[in-house]
Amino acid sequence: MKRKNPLKNVELPWEKPKSPWEDPHAAQLVKKIMQSPTYKIAEEDIDFLKSDETRGVRLELDYLKAELALREAGVEHTIVVFGSARIRERKTALAELEKIQKQVAKDHDNPDLLRELRIAERMVENSRYYDDAREFGRLVANAGEGPQDNRLMVMTGGGPGIMEAANRGAFDVGAKTIGLNIHLPHEQFPNPYVSPELCFQFHYFSIRKLHFFQRAHALVAYPGGFGTLDELFEILTLVQTRKTPLMPVVLVGRKYWERLVDFEFLVDEGTIAPEDLEIFEIVDSAEEAWNSIRKWHLKRKTKHYELYNGKVKKAKAKDKKKAAAKHNKKKES
Repeated sequence: MKRKNPLKNVELPWEKPKSPWEDPHAAQLVKKIMQSPTYKIAEEDIDFLKSDETRGVRLELDYLKAELALREAGVEHTIVVFGSARIRERKTALAELEKIQKQVAKDHDNPDLLRELRIAERMVENSRYYDDAREFGRLVANAGEGPQDNRLMVMTGGGPGIMEAANRGAFDVGAKTIGLNIHLPHEQFPNPYVSPELCFQFHYFSIRKLHFFQRAHALVAYPGGFGTLDELFEILTLVQTRKTPLMPVVLVGRKYWERLVDFEFLVDEGTIAPEDLEIFEIVDSAEEAWNSIRKWHLKRKTKHYELYNGKVKKAKAKDKKKAAAKHNKKKES
């Protein structure tokens, strides 16, 4: 009778180390070899993977991990929301203000405390942007066929503040939502409202930016600091130089943006063209931002423009109702 696997129990010469009978130093020498970094398989050699020479491989992996997950989840288009990580919801901002007010009452001449008090007061006022970004997240999540229609999704940097608010708005209505965190030297946590399977952590800012813009149908910027400005001017430059397809760019918070950046001054100085001011629009609320994006896509009849058309959504619902009634009638007859 023929054995199924005649080689299964055959021991190969290299499966045993050299016998100490042949050389008493052999075991120690082999141990030394196997502990050498060069003996590690490349994919398990962390020092090798972190070397300057393998940066290209790391860049590819940084991109590919998120890309494959987004494809698998069927993510087609996103609306990206940027804004300050420091802006909190109102109850948190009020609690911080109350805490500083107590400190100032004990040391009312302390310039550092007085400065903190002014900032805390501003944060209470700015908390309205948290509420507004949350509402914007809801509006996006309800687009198309509703929260379960993943063709258009909210994408943020995955952190706190405005990012949290936009993710939270989508989460409120039961929609999936995306967060692109960045690995930083200090500990950080993603906000709790990002869908776990759509929360990513990047090593490279450049790859993270690529994912922000790759599926973007629009970019919405709420008041923010360096990070928000970095992302905003990146997309303005890409659109201006035609390195990326045209898309609506909306800044929410007229008072903030018009004080922060004097865009008209850039035109007057000749450093940008008057037409460049048409690349973006400044509005004051989530509803205005959503309507601006809707009009932009409906006017141009872009791919999946029907996602923004409430009439189409209602018509589809009506058609479904008619089809169901027809089906029931047939059943009865």
